[in-house]
Amino acid sequence: MKLLQAQDESKAIHWFNQAAKVAEKALCLRAKCGSIIVKDEEVIGEGYNAPPLDDMKNSFCSVEKNFKGKPGYDNTCCMHAEWRAILDTVKNNPDKIYGSTLYFTRIDKENNITKSGEPLCTVCSRFALDSGIKEFVLWHEHGICMYQTDEYNQVSYSYTSPEFR
Repeated sequence: MKLLQAQDESKAIHWFNQAAKVAEKALCLRAKCGSIIVKDEEVIGEGYNAPPLDDMKNSFCSVEKNFKGKPGYDNTCCMHAEWRAILDTVKNNPDKIYGSTLYFTRIDKENNITKSGEPLCTVCSRFALDSGIKEFVLWHEHGICMYQTDEYNQVSYSYTSPEFR
């Protein structure tokens, strides 16, 4: 993991602001997330969290479900923003995804960027790794961190929820 500084940090903040605009489209009733995939200073894919097909009939956000026993990433009915960004890139820019960078963010009710927790979703990490994305960038409390995607995958697998520590 590399903590970004100076010009690299400024550039990342620019991309996080773009991802935050995408997150404004989120249909999830629990969280608003957005992701963009960038290659050669160009956004080549984007995604936000929402029920499959953006159809609220596929949403369980407002229904009290018992997700106890489900992994953290499976506590939602929505497609993750990262998944949608990868699918968008594969559909529209398949020749550009290899070696690209994925930026993920959440926004609050006022559309302000909120800091990300540690990598934990092994579905996102596997999907990013298998698609050829080179780097995965998160804005943590301690700064903006760029992970090589294979490292991000390893860190996701080593994550343990606080309730199980």
